[in-house]
Amino acid sequence: MSIVEFAFLIMTVLLGIPVLWFCIQITAACFFSHPFEKAIQQPHDALQQRVTVLVPAHNESSNMLPTLRAVHAQAGERMQVLVVADNCSDNTAEVARKEGVEVIERHNTALRGKGYALDFGIQHLKANPPQVVIVLDADCLPESGVLAKLANRAMSTSRPVQALYLMKNLHSPSLKEKIAEFAWLVKNQVRPKGLYNLSLPCHLTGSGMAFTWEVLQDVCLATGDIVEDMKLGMTLTTQGKAPVFSEDTVVTSAFPANKEGIESQRTRWEHGHLAMMWHEGLPKFVKGLTTRDLALTALALDLCIPPLALLVTTVFAWGLLTGIYALASSKTATLLISMVYLLAIATAVGLAWLKFGRTVVTGRELLMAPVYVLAKLPVYVRFLFRRQAEWVRSKRDNETK
Repeated sequence: MSIVEFAFLIMTVLLGIPVLWFCIQITAACFFSHPFEKAIQQPHDALQQRVTVLVPAHNESSNMLPTLRAVHAQAGERMQVLVVADNCSDNTAEVARKEGVEVIERHNTALRGKGYALDFGIQHLKANPPQVVIVLDADCLPESGVLAKLANRAMSTSRPVQALYLMKNLHSPSLKEKIAEFAWLVKNQVRPKGLYNLSLPCHLTGSGMAFTWEVLQDVCLATGDIVEDMKLGMTLTTQGKAPVFSEDTVVTSAFPANKEGIESQRTRWEHGHLAMMWHEGLPKFVKGLTTRDLALTALALDLCIPPLALLVTTVFAWGLLTGIYALASSKTATLLISMVYLLAIATAVGLAWLKFGRTVVTGRELLMAPVYVLAKLPVYVRFLFRRQAEWVRSKRDNETK
């Protein structure tokens, strides 16, 4: 075997690792079930402990009322709401106070980002800490009964609990927007469900996260990471406190309809994920292997799966490259393996659509997914040459600036 052939083979095998793990997760979500699901997911309606719902808010005065009212509808005497008005230039704090919730204001334009807001809230709570803290974004709506279930599960498992956090297109969506919603569903529901069915942890996804005070009090949250939720989940997993997925507790938000908001949001998520793959995913994967920590290994490997559009693009591009190599050398093994990868991804996505996604996008529309993939390529090009490293709030649909 020549050096070139060996190099192609090694690269093909390495590419197969995230492809295989992606397909295993989808398969587990569609065909497996958690061995102790009934015990874990038993109904918990009555709130058993003191809970604080922590709501970080940056210029959310026109968006947060539905969230606060949805929380109030579930809150009792054992649940308080704390809004952190973070670097606000509008009347977010005033609007929240009128809803009868506690508000603290933070002003530090040098240290921007959700992580700093969360840390500010936790430091405030240390004077009289609750038993459970639930983090809920200011533009998210928890379904009925969700908050009590999350709090009770955090207490019963002594682990962080991640609700099913879905984003919806509320207006007449375009084809790209429908496929984006489906991709989000695969990322936040199907793959975490697969990990859960395999008795493995999931990533934290930013909203609908419940923590016991013991889990959260000593964690460093004051960072400017643009995907602070992923980093927090990895940190807790290294401490033996891996997050657990809770599919029947649903929190929803809406995709922005304006182009500027869509691009800003997409860039923040994609660039943050790609940076985390390198800085957290690979090192933690190696650490998990060397320490024989199954939870850390599985979660780090999950982090190393690129965003779906990039995964498909990478496998397709590698298929083209191996095809050129096959024509030049008559060595077809790596080309055939690359074609198997594409078929495996297509099959897994098809299974996810059949089981979970038919109300989001039609089969005919899903066949147009290459259009969505092409539309995201500029995001990945910008990661190489103009990477977003600081937190930037996405423009809301009711804002003119």
